[in-house]
Formats: sequence, structure tokens, C-alpha cells
Amino acid sequence: MTLSMTQMPIISLASDDPAALGQALGDSFKQYGFATVTNHGLDAGLVKRAWELTAQLFAREEAYKRRGYKEGIAGARGYTPFKTEIAKGAAHRDLKEFWHIGRTLPTNSPLRASMPDNIWPEDMPEFEQVFTQLYADMDRVGAKILSSIALYLGLEAHWFDPAIEDGNSVLRLLHYPPIEGEDTGGAIRAGAHEDINLITLLLGAEEAGLEILRPDGSWQSVSPPEGGLAVNVGDMLQRLTNHVLPSTTHRVVNPAGDRAQHSRYSMPYFLHLRSDFPIATLPGCISADNPNRYPQPILADDYLRERLIEIGLLKA
Repeated sequence: MTLSMTQMPIISLASDDPAALGQALGDSFKQYGFATVTNHGLDAGLVKRAWELTAQLFAREEAYKRRGYKEGIAGARGYTPFKTEIAKGAAHRDLKEFWHIGRTLPTNSPLRASMPDNIWPEDMPEFEQVFTQLYADMDRVGAKILSSIALYLGLEAHWFDPAIEDGNSVLRLLHYPPIEGEDTGGAIRAGAHEDINLITLLLGAEEAGLEILRPDGSWQSVSPPEGGLAVNVGDMLQRLTNHVLPSTTHRVVNPAGDRAQHSRYSMPYFLHLRSDFPIATLPGCISADNPNRYPQPILADDYLRERLIEIGLLKA
């Protein structure tokens, strides 16, 4: 089936046919690098409370938020101030601030060196409980999507399970403040970029602004139904599949009119591989027409470090 570039399908994750779900997701990923999904199983009450806490956090004064900032960890946990991150090759820093929540590992885990401890905001007692649960739920939904994608790629359904076990995944609480004045000097809320990780699950994409780059050089809006998720391929999955599943360039543009005076919030969950997983091209994604672009494997943590340097979160 050839999908229209103007009509991204809406895919229900409630399907009881994993192969059919994998085909639908794989077709959308192959065409767009993105999919819009519903019936993902995230608890609506939990998500509602997460939005409320996110708005409360970013409404606090700058000094309060900066108590959650830690030097030397490349923004992996806690607060990253406004206009810190920059898209690879961009001239302007993004008009956003964010807070990162990661996996909590046991003290004897061999992966602890690659994952800092979480930083929780002060005087917000519900925050840790709500976002620890949402993190776990996003992890579960992501694993289900990857299981279906494994079938699409001709792999065993649970092929990704050991690859993402204790993965270095991050839940990002994103705040794009109101646009002050009409001239931002060319800066936008999120410059054109590709994600680093395997797949991204994005809550909050209903608000206008998210756009993907089409093959003809034009930009296409992406907006799932209310409460749905936008899911996209990251560079790690693109590399693993030898570009069979593309990591599509996307951005968040500045709003026009009255919406410019309002904050925009979103919550992407960046699902990562284990830090010690070697990213080696899948044999089934290599052919005479699609020769192996990446003959040398690279550890997931080494790849992550390279990319964090490129986007300004880590010093070389």
C-alpha cells in the first residue's frame, strides 16, 4: 500500500494481531519516519496529573529550576535551561527549557556509570511518584511497538527485549515559553533535527507546531488525535536497519497570532538501547540494492556521546 504524504494513518495499538500492527507501523515508519497512534494504554488520569505538574514546575522562578541543574552530565537528568540545546548545524539555540527523568538502576548494575541518578524538584512531593510511573508505562508501550516492528523486519517478536533492557531511555518534560515579540532573530522552538535514540513516543503533539521534512523539501504538520502519540524513528534504529526505517528530520515552529502568547508543553519519551549494546546492521536489511552503510558496529553509549557533543549538551 502506498501512503499519501498528506494523510498519515492513525494506528490503534489495541490490535490483537501483532503482525498486522507491525505491518501498519512499519509502512508508516518507512513512508514518513513517523506514525500517529491511539489506544496506547497510558492511564488518562496519570497523564493529566503529569501535565499539571509539568506546568507547575516550569511556572516556578528561574532560581528554583536551576537548583535542578547539574554540570557535567550533559543534561541527562534534571533541568536544562532555556536556549541551551542547539540542533546539529543550526545557527540558533532552541527556544525551550526541559527537565529529564531517567531510569533508576540498582546500585550493583554495571550500567550505572552511564546513567546518573535522577534529580527531583524540591517541594513537589507527587513529582517523583507520578513521573516514575509514567516513565515505566512509556517504557512498556515502547517495547510493544518495537515488538511489532521486529516482526515487520523479519525478526523474532522479542528480539528487542534484551537490547532495551535497562536501556538509557529518557522522559523529557518540555516547555516552550510564550514568544516575546515578533522577532526571534531566526530562532525557533526546536530547530530541524533527527532524534538520536531508537524510537520516540511523544505526548502533546496535538498542539500545532510539529512538522516533518518531506522528500520534496516541504514541511508537513503532524498532529495525532487528542490524547494520542506521535511516534518516530530515531537515528539508532535508522542505523540498525541500514535506513530501511528512516529517521526523519523534524522541527517545532513558532506559533502565529494569539498562540504565540501561550506556552507549549510536550513530553517525549526517548527510548534508548542499553548503553553496552553494539549497534550492528541487521543482516536482513542488507542487500545488493541497499549495501551496508555501517560495516563497523558502535556501542550505543559511544554513539550517544558523539551526538550529545553535536547538539551542545556535552563538551568534547
